[in-house]
Amino acid sequence: MTTFRISEAAALLGVSSDTVRRWVDAGRLAAERDEHGHRRVRGAELAAFARSQVETLDDAGRSSARNRFRGIVTEVLRDSVMAQVEIATGPFRVVSLMSRQAADELGLEVGVVAVAVIKSTNVVVEIPGHERVAGAL
Repeated sequence: MTTFRISEAAALLGVSSDTVRRWVDAGRLAAERDEHGHRRVRGAELAAFARSQVETLDDAGRSSARNRFRGIVTEVLRDSVMAQVEIATGPFRVVSLMSRQAADELGLEVGVVAVAVIKSTNVVVEIPGHERVAGAL
């Protein structure tokens, strides 16, 4: 059975440890004490909670793309034809290549809030610390 410390759960959920503690104290997220008295969250419980917290497609309308990462634009490199846009979303970095015209029309500049919408036919899944990698669809 996989369990996570409060700090690990917080990192996976993209919130502070204090937020996770408040959720546990309020009964929103189940946690148990280990032999040292530290709170641990079971992996299945954390996954169910994370799934319940997923944002819906509010103003975006309908889309078949389900991978949506809200973040802040940290870099925009433009040339005469193309633009490279970097978005920090939680602890992750998403880089998009697009036409300069699209970047200009969207008003993409450093400091702007943006959503990276990712639809891919090749997704690589890695488990930290393991050498085996599985490809999906």
